[in-house]
Amino acid sequence: MTTTTGTGRRIVLVTGSSRGIGAETARVLAGRGDHVVVNYREKRKRAETLAAEIAAAGGSASVAGADIADPESARALVEGVVAEFGRLDVLVLNASGGLERDAAPDYAMLLNRDAQTGLAALALPHLPAGGRIVFVTSHQAHFSPTRQAPPGYEQIAASKRAGEDALRAMAGEFADRGIGFTVVSGDMIDGTIIVRLLERRDPDAVTERRDQGDLPTVEEFATAVADATTLDAPLGHTVYVGGRDFLSTAPAASHG
Repeated sequence: MTTTTGTGRRIVLVTGSSRGIGAETARVLAGRGDHVVVNYREKRKRAETLAAEIAAAGGSASVAGADIADPESARALVEGVVAEFGRLDVLVLNASGGLERDAAPDYAMLLNRDAQTGLAALALPHLPAGGRIVFVTSHQAHFSPTRQAPPGYEQIAASKRAGEDALRAMAGEFADRGIGFTVVSGDMIDGTIIVRLLERRDPDAVTERRDQGDLPTVEEFATAVADATTLDAPLGHTVYVGGRDFLSTAPAASHG
């Protein structure tokens, strides 16, 4: 773990944050005064560059390499953060995957469900009352029980929805410790790797979403994720970003 600065601030761990939505979320949180731990699996240089950019802008960040799908690596990640900073205030569960060409058949469920609940369980003993857990997902996954996912994305949608459900099943533990839990779900996010991969596999699926209106940008979605770390909302509240047509079937009380 490489630290730039970071005392007297909330300590926020953002998984999968060396690029994309995670990186932009880290920038937003650091800009608001948090110390952000930028987690990466392989792209150390990219993570260090992000941390340096945050520091140059007056923020506070560090980097921590870990494969959260590996239980021992995940444990070392949480223990390393706590050892260095004495606490962990917010956990943003942003890392996800499964569309990788060399991914094993069970990798999507391992990463998008098991790793999410495993990391939450590891973090729980260290999160103070008033701490937060935020789970980042997509409309294509969140609504997958009632709405068909795009071709080629079904496995990811099912595994991310399974991860969300498994985290919701931990709500009693969160409540007992006074920990907030929020889900942030977005339509396809313009400019992300997932959208680019889907455009190659099924261009019509992306075109269909664009026909419903402008897709949220990375900046818009990341801001919603950052906002969720301080949002005063009921346990398990869902914040929706974009995709108004999805929301016609969502319970009104869950809309963000």
